[in-house]
Amino acid sequence: MKFRSLTTRVIVISITLLAFGIGLFAVYNLRRERSQLINSSRESAELLLNTIERSIYNSMRIGNTDDVQIILQMVGQTHRLAEVRIFHPQGIVLKSADPSEVGKAVNEQDYNLFINNRKEGIITLEGHGQVLGMLKPIYNEEACHVCHGRKARIIGVLDVNYSLADTQRRVIETTKVLAFSALAIICFLSVAISLVMLRFVKKPLGRIIENMSLVEHGDLTVRMQPHGADEVGKLISSFDSMVDKLDMAKRELEQFHFQQMERADRLASVGEMAAGIAHEIRNPLTGIASAISILKEDYEKEDPRRQIVEEVLEQISRLDKTVNDLLFFGKPASPELMYADINSILKKTLQFSMQHRGGKSITRNLELTEALPLVYVDPKQMQQVFLNLILNAVQAMQDGGVLTVSTSMLEVEEQPWIRVVVADTGPGIPQQILDKIFTPFFTTKAQGTGLGLAICHKLIQQHRGRINVSSETGKGTIFTIDLPALDAVGADQHPRL
Repeated sequence: MKFRSLTTRVIVISITLLAFGIGLFAVYNLRRERSQLINSSRESAELLLNTIERSIYNSMRIGNTDDVQIILQMVGQTHRLAEVRIFHPQGIVLKSADPSEVGKAVNEQDYNLFINNRKEGIITLEGHGQVLGMLKPIYNEEACHVCHGRKARIIGVLDVNYSLADTQRRVIETTKVLAFSALAIICFLSVAISLVMLRFVKKPLGRIIENMSLVEHGDLTVRMQPHGADEVGKLISSFDSMVDKLDMAKRELEQFHFQQMERADRLASVGEMAAGIAHEIRNPLTGIASAISILKEDYEKEDPRRQIVEEVLEQISRLDKTVNDLLFFGKPASPELMYADINSILKKTLQFSMQHRGGKSITRNLELTEALPLVYVDPKQMQQVFLNLILNAVQAMQDGGVLTVSTSMLEVEEQPWIRVVVADTGPGIPQQILDKIFTPFFTTKAQGTGLGLAICHKLIQQHRGRINVSSETGKGTIFTIDLPALDAVGADQHPRL
């Protein structure tokens, strides 16, 4: 559980890398120190070897072998010399600081150095531990021919074993010092890194996490004061800025929600009142229309009073439509769903809309995609939607224009949909009111109720479809309706909406 913390992981990784680096540095320094100590011992041993060689040279030159033995015994008393001897190239000890080994075979390790043509090497001797063995051949010079003849090139080998006990002791002491120093440095830096990470990283991050939890639970009053300009300080500043913006957005959303609820409440009240008034008006209006129709028959076609009566009947018809729209918007009828061909509905609707008196100067383009799948809709309600859009387009093109009605097939998330487009070349809708045209009771027409497009929007939503509008001033308006189509399974197996 502890290693799930970012701070803990950073501390552990940092200390591990630190220990590894310091350990490598300590090992390097230890090897370097050991090498220097051994080199120092080598120089001392080489100095002793040369001194012994010079000391015995004159005695050997005159053949005084007793002096050679005495010199070796005297030199052998040096505390750092473990052994000093002269042995024959065949491996027999000729002279030695230890008289008891004269005539015996030299130890195997020293002899191996000689036969391998090595002048020195570290070997282990019983009772002395590790020693530095150094060899120096004694060559058969002119002065030595009297005793040794001329055949042998090497008449003896001077062998010195220099004790490395002091060197090993110093290496051990150095190792202890380096190990203790490395451990102390690692401990000190580990504590320092831990304190820094806990103080400047873990603690601020913990505060941020706690405050984020409070924000998550809806408390937008929390704020943090950054104590620096580093990354953590910038993170705290960004957190405060984010909470400020969230608080502002929440207030705006609450205000907007309150306005929407207030508006919805007003609309509901207005809708109920309008529905009640419309219901009370509808029956008398029907009676008035019937009475006016009877009066109409009393006048000849050329009688100017007949035109007045027809105008009254037209206004009554408009009022009746307004009443019906109010009743429908207040309590829309449930759709009677069935499988239908959208192209057939559009053809009937367009043919019916051609009877409108303002449509004679308008060119109609019908671009229908053949073999479209069926849709599960209420044909009457769909016809009402299409008729409303088409009549709006016709009314928008009072000076003539082109009305285009098209259908096409598209896929949304691998599901088939049918798209219906109703486009006109009228003056267009200003951008500032484009997002309000589906709002109930919003209209720019002098005699409109503002319910036509709102009803269309509600009907399309009831059929699980989408309706969108795009418009450009001076170029026209395009209404797009998308309806879910039946897939390849077939109409009989398709689930009802």
